[in-house]
Amino acid sequence: MQELSAEPRTSSSPQDLRLRHGTRAFGRTSRALFAAGFATFGLLYCVQPLMPEFSRDFHVDAAGSALSLSLSTAVLAVAMLFAGAVSDALGRKPVMAVSLLASASLVLLSSVAPDWHSLLLIRTLLGLALSGLPAVAMTYLAEEMHPESIGLGMGLYISGNAIGGMCGRLIAGLVADALGWRMGLAAVGAIGLASAILFCRLLPDSRHHQRQPLQLGPLLQRMSALLRDKALLAMFAEGFLLLGVFVAIYSTIGYRLLAGPFNLSQTETGLIFSVYLVGSFSSAWMGSLAGRLGRAKVLAIALGMMLVGAWISLSSHLLLVAIGIVAITFGFFGGHSTVSAWVGQRGGKAKAQAASLYLFSYYLGSSVLGIAGGWCYARAGWPGVVAAVTALLLAALTLIAGLKATEQRAHQAG
Repeated sequence: MQELSAEPRTSSSPQDLRLRHGTRAFGRTSRALFAAGFATFGLLYCVQPLMPEFSRDFHVDAAGSALSLSLSTAVLAVAMLFAGAVSDALGRKPVMAVSLLASASLVLLSSVAPDWHSLLLIRTLLGLALSGLPAVAMTYLAEEMHPESIGLGMGLYISGNAIGGMCGRLIAGLVADALGWRMGLAAVGAIGLASAILFCRLLPDSRHHQRQPLQLGPLLQRMSALLRDKALLAMFAEGFLLLGVFVAIYSTIGYRLLAGPFNLSQTETGLIFSVYLVGSFSSAWMGSLAGRLGRAKVLAIALGMMLVGAWISLSSHLLLVAIGIVAITFGFFGGHSTVSAWVGQRGGKAKAQAASLYLFSYYLGSSVLGIAGGWCYARAGWPGVVAAVTALLLAALTLIAGLKATEQRAHQAG
């Protein structure tokens, strides 16, 4: 905390007391939240490359194996609606710290689960534990960062998400190929625990948050008002479809690559997750592009890239399949970044509640459509997954007409 008190102050206004890039406190905060984002996505998505292993060991099909992720994201989606209100009462940093430490411990525990139902129970509890991080981290950034620096701070946090999601999958897959899926989960859990400890040591305590008692009534009233906004509902639907399609693809691509004509090893299949690196670039680049071309147009481009990528992935040539997955990944991160910013702008004074509702829809899409993707693969193979994804992306594209009209009205009014 000495670093915070040593920050130069040119004015006593609240804005001048917030964290600015270039200061030591900003660096500590950014590293802490990068570690938090890294751990969150690594712990949540590390099971994706292991799903074929679960199918073999526990004798479940692709749809059943997908429950190891879908149950986590379903509970996460619901619990996140209330995580912000809990952090209002208990404090931002304490809620995030407990969330990360508990989540890492649960992933370590999952590596010794004696049976399939025990593993699913632990993964369900993981969703509850992780709920104390995503929405609270975004609120912390909004409260503590100077307006000129919040874009960079948020970008670094989202980069942690993307890189953590990639590393969690890669590490789990590589270790599982050599030592089995249990050691793969243990390795990710250990890294998550180290990240949680780093977060606790680095993150400064909140300076601009005053704790408030839990008040469920006013919270539900604000959410109810947001749910009457048709434009926001369309944005929530876009989040549902974006992550749902993305998870359906990534939860089943491992099955396809392990089978003929590719017959890749677990390690080689795990390398497909390295394309997550493009997400670190596309989220920032397409977010910037939206400021020049308009959010509706950029969102349409992102969805179009995902659609074309899905069709390309039908090829029997491994290089073309990889290109298709890159296009899907690039479009997903760009689309998610665009819609997230749009929700924040549209939410007005209820930004925190708008973000919570968006993330609820977002993770609900992961849960529902992740299972649906496994069901499609089990019954119709990869062409069945692509057919379902095509229908979902076309639905997402049809929503853009209404959002474009909303954007034009906002532009004319502004």
